[in-house]
Amino acid sequence: MRAEDMAFRTIVDVPKWTNPMRRDHRFVLLGSCFAQNIGEYFQSYGLNAVCNPLGVTYNPASLAIQVKESLSLALSRGEGTLPESTLFPLPLEGSEEVVWRCWWAGTLISDTEEGRFRETIHNTFSELGKAILEADYLFITLGTNVCYRLRKDGMIVANCHKAPSRIFEEVTLDVETCVETLCSMMDLLSEKCPKLQVVFTVSPYRYKKYGFHGSQLAKANLLLTIDKICQLYPEKASYFPAYELVLDELRDYRFYAEDMIHPAPVAVKYIWQKMAEKCMDNDMQQYLKDYEPIRKRKEHRNLIVQS
Repeated sequence: MRAEDMAFRTIVDVPKWTNPMRRDHRFVLLGSCFAQNIGEYFQSYGLNAVCNPLGVTYNPASLAIQVKESLSLALSRGEGTLPESTLFPLPLEGSEEVVWRCWWAGTLISDTEEGRFRETIHNTFSELGKAILEADYLFITLGTNVCYRLRKDGMIVANCHKAPSRIFEEVTLDVETCVETLCSMMDLLSEKCPKLQVVFTVSPYRYKKYGFHGSQLAKANLLLTIDKICQLYPEKASYFPAYELVLDELRDYRFYAEDMIHPAPVAVKYIWQKMAEKCMDNDMQQYLKDYEPIRKRKEHRNLIVQS
């Protein structure tokens, strides 16, 4: 065998989309920190993209709740409200004050003034619903099938908000439960958002907390779930192999951050480039190339401000 014929990595086959994304499309990205990374790429190129307005979310049950509740509020035209049990005050450490939070959102949205918080969380859910109704693509990145449920009423939370661990029960959702949960979301999206395409991904983030074997079991569960959803909704749902691109094609620790858990920026950039090549039309790809100098200037200015 000649040296030039030797292969030193496996290449993940990413089929080219027959109906690719266009630059005038609208995008919503929800889910894990990987969704956040890719969503920030969309936004950095000036594309119409909404990214995790309720904060980073990992499990399929909470993501389905966010989608369904945001659509419900948007469709109610201001008449609907979030269930009272989802809003709660949390004592501030070392203070007599409390901070208001929502079990269906992350720590991104909080306030010490109850009325202001209620208005903010209501508006955020409602605006997300409007964005989904107008969107052409909804990207959902699943991180894990492990979630936390309030012992008092069984509510699955999107974030524990550093509340006492005794009030939660850790739950592992099986494939059947994940499929059932996401089917209820897909049925609603099919009815209310007929033009919307839902693109699922699995986060390459490795969950050291659950043990690496446990992390792989969680990923396998999510992959089986998404495969079933794509079978049930072939015209509505698809899968982009970000997980496989990192674990199989970029199979090297240099593509991980210093914690050896999160994908490194170079890995996220590679997946973004692969998505552009395989999932965007020629005009959109050219737009990204033309916009690149502008994006770099913005990044440079931000670095100056931060320093």
